[in-house]
Amino acid sequence: MDSLTPARPVLAPLAYHTVVVDYLRAHEPDVWRWASERTTDAQQREALRAALLRGTYRIEPEAHPEVHAHLATAMARLGIDAPATLYQMPGQEMNAALYYVAGEVHIVVQGPLFERMAADELRAVFGHELAHYLLWSQDGGSLFVADRILHDAAVTGQASGSQRETWRRYALHTELFADRGGALASDGVAPAVAALVKVETGIGTVDAAAYLRQAAEVESNEAGASAAHTHPETFVRARALAHWWNGAPDLEAWLEKRLLGRLALERLDLPGQARLQALTRGFLAHYLAGTTLASDAVVAQLRSMFPDWRDDEPGLDPVQFDGADASIHAYLNVLMLDLALRDPDQQDAALLRAGEVATTLGSLDDLILHLRRDAGFGKRELDRYKRRLAKESA
Repeated sequence: MDSLTPARPVLAPLAYHTVVVDYLRAHEPDVWRWASERTTDAQQREALRAALLRGTYRIEPEAHPEVHAHLATAMARLGIDAPATLYQMPGQEMNAALYYVAGEVHIVVQGPLFERMAADELRAVFGHELAHYLLWSQDGGSLFVADRILHDAAVTGQASGSQRETWRRYALHTELFADRGGALASDGVAPAVAALVKVETGIGTVDAAAYLRQAAEVESNEAGASAAHTHPETFVRARALAHWWNGAPDLEAWLEKRLLGRLALERLDLPGQARLQALTRGFLAHYLAGTTLASDAVVAQLRSMFPDWRDDEPGLDPVQFDGADASIHAYLNVLMLDLALRDPDQQDAALLRAGEVATTLGSLDDLILHLRRDAGFGKRELDRYKRRLAKESA
């Protein structure tokens, strides 16, 4: 067993998988129902087998017993009991992929994978692909249904930005889950990392411990989240795997930072949209709390955004937005400015309140910018506003 840890962690879907599945079930029930009914029938299974046989070499157990022995070991370690077929497809670039069919394992390899991988590394490769099968077989196939809904929406070319971002993030988390399967199948982080680096670079020999040190060095200079489309950067995958295997207590926070990043308008996924909607509602309630600013005109504006807005709407402490980027702060300033200008009879008091809240958020400069650009405040008006705000805050 890998010397990094004395215990094998449990393989389970990542939190983001569950969040997305719950979102799609709740917000897209018709799409979810339709996608769930698209089961792979016998005709589709035969079509898949025929397509694979036409374009690949089927790796039979009798002709390749050692390879199948490694596959059997990987399947046993992941608790998978299903008929499995291996295929070699043309091409020199090393790769492997699972073609998912419920109740059957179909793994296609490409390039000199068997020649380049040590025994435990090959088990890691198999474990990675088998983990895809395991993930998509769980919970009645719900995670596979979510995967297909997001993938199909993304490839149509008509998907919204939030749909594409959700698919991207879902795919990244799926690869990290699969990497964990590779570690379990090979009984350690080192062979899984070595296999990953070999596939990515084509190099023949890998020092996994050295690469993990390299990955830590890279991460120390990387502040933002992954920008990858389907597979996280190799250093992120290596670090994520080591953190999980070692039982890092801050793993969930680390994953959120490295795969999701800060809440930002231009990178909202579907769960992020729902989260921002709830945060917006609470923020506007906080803006009005303890004031007499909720005039008929202001409430009418609020109910155009939230039809069920209540007079006793609970407020949200702006500290909840500490993890958001500047685009979210600008968005909140625009919302406050819109409400402040909605009722001319209380505009001065409303703008002062907006300034107080923006100061708490650390976004007063941005609010001043919007006052000048969107509300037409000149230098004299802005100077007077700043003096009044400073006086109120004193």
